[in-house]
Amino acid sequence: MNINIHPTKLESGVAAAKCGAEYIRRAQAARGEANVIVATGASQFDMLSQLVQEPGINWGAVNLFHLDEYIGIPEDHPAGFRKYLRDRFVNKLPCPPKRFHPVSVEAIPTLNETIKKFPIDIAFIGVGENGHIAFNDPPADFDTDVPYIVINLDDACRRQQLGEGWFPTFESVPSQAVTMSVKQLLKSKVIVNSVPDLRKAQAIKNALEGPLTNACPASILRTHADCHTFLDEASASMLTVARASRP
Repeated sequence: MNINIHPTKLESGVAAAKCGAEYIRRAQAARGEANVIVATGASQFDMLSQLVQEPGINWGAVNLFHLDEYIGIPEDHPAGFRKYLRDRFVNKLPCPPKRFHPVSVEAIPTLNETIKKFPIDIAFIGVGENGHIAFNDPPADFDTDVPYIVINLDDACRRQQLGEGWFPTFESVPSQAVTMSVKQLLKSKVIVNSVPDLRKAQAIKNALEGPLTNACPASILRTHADCHTFLDEASASMLTVARASRP
């Protein structure tokens, strides 16, 4: 795993976007298009803001997927990830993507067939406070081959969503979601993992220095051949091994 630590959250997000953009450009140079997964959540604000500004990308030749979505909220809910991506990313691109494949429980059968036709060139992801990747909360299923699955959200994940201000009460946070499975995520040729913020420090320590276990789903990223993790000083503050590069 390639680990990069930057002084601030902003610098970390910008660096992650620039890294991922280069891989999109390479895929388009090789095949004329790129298949991309984008993530959501507060940790991705700076990365996505920079990514839409990156030069040399033909977004009209990008097939765009995303990781997850709550079950039981309407598509226009302020906390919904389809709305998040349209407002913060898709609608800010210089042109619409070739295809955008929104996640919903109703779309699972179609998504599971569609993503097989578009091998992912690059996945932009993050890590949750409980160590999840996408919405694969611990203990995550490391074995299923199904691309998109329904999962139960654990209380730690739901508290994170409340703490970030997406929902007014704990009870209003959905208890189920659709998520891209761990195995499907790991099929991506390149993973760019953006994890800023002090509240992610324990999860990062567990993922990078703890055992490889589904009790910390992000630890599986250490098995990926081309994963780039971008941290800020806060999220890296609990690391004890000098294994990261600083620009």
